[in-house]
Amino acid sequence: MPSLLRRVKSKMFIFAHRRTLTLLDGEYGSVFKGRSLDFDELRAYVPGDEVRDIDWKATARHGSPLVKRYVAVRRHTVLLLVDTGRNMAAQALSGESKKDIAVHAAGVLGYLASRHGDDVGLLHGNAEASKYVPPRSGEEHLERLLREVDASAALDGPASGIAEQLDYVLRYLKGRLLIVAVADEFLPDARTESLMRRLRARHEVLWLTVRDAELAAEPGSRLQDSIDVGTGQTIPLPLAVDAKVRAAYAAAMLERGQLRRNVFHRLGIAEEHATGSADVLTAVFALLEKHRSGSFTSRSSSKGGTRAG
Repeated sequence: MPSLLRRVKSKMFIFAHRRTLTLLDGEYGSVFKGRSLDFDELRAYVPGDEVRDIDWKATARHGSPLVKRYVAVRRHTVLLLVDTGRNMAAQALSGESKKDIAVHAAGVLGYLASRHGDDVGLLHGNAEASKYVPPRSGEEHLERLLREVDASAALDGPASGIAEQLDYVLRYLKGRLLIVAVADEFLPDARTESLMRRLRARHEVLWLTVRDAELAAEPGSRLQDSIDVGTGQTIPLPLAVDAKVRAAYAAAMLERGQLRRNVFHRLGIAEEHATGSADVLTAVFALLEKHRSGSFTSRSSSKGGTRAG
């Protein structure tokens, strides 16, 4: 079977120039800026020490040069929290399978983490069960994680239920994590929002949403009924192409999108969306920058849409 990680890396170089990849790599590194080298103690200056390490205020108080010592660079732990319920086997806005976009996004983020020497783990699942793969380093391990995601989302599987994965983290995973969630476009209910709030208090959380397909194809193209994969409900084609129905649906999705953004803003969680694999790099870059800067306003309005089955 062809390597999924190799496919991800190929797409990265197709969709981005070298300078863009360098900026993306730097943006990932900035997420942990200031935490890789933590202050340890002050000690007397000795010839060969960096002048920039001198603590001038402490030196003035002490009367002789003192330099700051730092603990060694240490490895961080990244958890890819991926929705692999049947909603992710449906069609995204780009026409691709949401699962394929999730694999690509997880691959990009995992590859960046691996390049920085960080351990990467995976927690994925649906409304009925969660599966955890402990963090490790290396591309062979990352390939295994991508295959887990690729093999787990199916149209005949259980529905998505990201709250179950959030609950799993809070119950069973210890230590501070950088959690990157890749999930379906959903509106958090009260329980899910509460879990997200608790997760945000314990860990650093970034959220990438895979956008839903439109209600139906535009008139003039190949038309089909719209099916909500999560509920199994069907919107018949005559209704799906009716101008008034489409307008009302678009307005409802616009309102729903604003409610979603309000939730993430209220929780202080950086969120971005990807419509297809072609804009995953852009979305990841914006997500990392947004998390670093503390700006939680989305790049553009999220229209939403019924999942095409």
